[in-house]
Amino acid sequence: MSKQHFTTKHANEATVQRNWFVVDGTNQTVGRMCSKIAAMLRGKHKASYTPHVDTGDYVIVINCDKIKLSGTKMDTKVYDRFSGYPGGRKEELASDVLKRRPEVIIERAVKGMLPKNRLGRKMYKKLFVYVGDTHPHTAQQPKELKF
Repeated sequence: MSKQHFTTKHANEATVQRNWFVVDGTNQTVGRMCSKIAAMLRGKHKASYTPHVDTGDYVIVINCDKIKLSGTKMDTKVYDRFSGYPGGRKEELASDVLKRRPEVIIERAVKGMLPKNRLGRKMYKKLFVYVGDTHPHTAQQPKELKF
C-alpha cells in the first residue's frame, strides 16, 4: 500500500476572496454583536482561515446609535482617554459617548477583540461604522448579515 501525502493549503494575499457584509445595529447588544464582527474581520468563519494572513471580510455597521448595552453599563461603564499631558486623562460615561459619538463604542469594542499587532491593525481598517441607515458602500453590493 502506498503512502499518500497531503499538504495543508495556506491562504495568502493572492488567494483570499473578500466579501462585503452590512450589519444593522438596531437593538443589538454591543458585546455580542462586536464579537461576531471581530470574527468576520479575522476570517474565522471561513474554511481557508489562516492565523498569519488577513483572510477576513469587510463589515459595514449601520444604525450604530440604536445599540444596547446590557445591565447597568449605560450608566456605569466609563470610557477614558489620555492626551499624554499631565492631568490629560478624560473620563466619559457610555451614555454620554452614545449621544456624542456613537460609532466610537463599536469601534473600540471591535478593536479590543482583534490582535494587537500589524495584522490586527490591517483587519481593523476593514470595519466601517455609520450613524443612520445609509452608507456610501452600495457599489460593493454588501450582503446583509443577521445575528
